[in-house]
Amino acid sequence: QVQLVESGGGLVQAGGSLRLSCEASGRTFSRVAMGWFRQAPGKEREFVAAIHWSSGSSYYAASVKGRFTISRDNAKNTVYLQMNSLKPEDTGVYYCAASRAGWGLFDHGVYDYWGQGTQVTVSS
Repeated sequence: QVQLVESGGGLVQAGGSLRLSCEASGRTFSRVAMGWFRQAPGKEREFVAAIHWSSGSSYYAASVKGRFTISRDNAKNTVYLQMNSLKPEDTGVYYCAASRAGWGLFDHGVYDYWGQGTQVTVSS
């Protein structure tokens, strides 16, 4: 089992920034990649970004590319999501997830473990 705990959400004005953190514990050696997803009220959960833990290769949804940056700290077993130039449409609950697979990272179905989520609200 891998436990994931997110932090860093909050309320910010449009154009502002937030940094989300997700600390992993437990059987972290089984983790190949980690990702961030978000879910707005009444909408399906959608992919935001993902990173291969060993190589650091990263992937982004088109809607956040150029504004968000995913990174990881091996020593701290933590993945980050730096969010800049935030827009009201970025509002939602952001979830951290860990996958034992190294492919198909845009699909929430390949992730084995999920955090509890952290709320991000961007006001206009």
